[in-house]
Amino acid sequence: QVQLVESGGGLVQAGGSLRLSCAAHGPTDHTYYMAWFRQYKGKDREFVAGISGDGAREFYGDSMEDRFTITRDNAKSTVFLQMNSLKPEDSAVYHCAGRLAFFGGINPMPYGDWGQGTQVMVSS
Repeated sequence: QVQLVESGGGLVQAGGSLRLSCAAHGPTDHTYYMAWFRQYKGKDREFVAGISGDGAREFYGDSMEDRFTITRDNAKSTVFLQMNSLKPEDSAVYHCAGRLAFFGGINPMPYGDWGQGTQVMVSS
């Protein structure tokens, strides 16, 4: 089991930026796929972005790629989500997730490791 710990959420004005971090504690290697999901209150988790274990391939949810960028630093076992031009509708709890797979997919069900989440609030 890998423990995932997110940080970097907070309150920002519309148009601003935030950088989320997710530190993985436990056995991870080039086969450990990591992703970000977000969850609105009362809704299912929505895929935001994912990155392969070697960092070579990135995947984004619909309309995410133009404003969000996912990266990872395997030396620090950390994945990042850079979010620019934030909008009020981006306000949600952002969760880091991981699984042993070359490609993790957009469905949250197969992910076995989850962080507690970090709140992002974007004011208009």
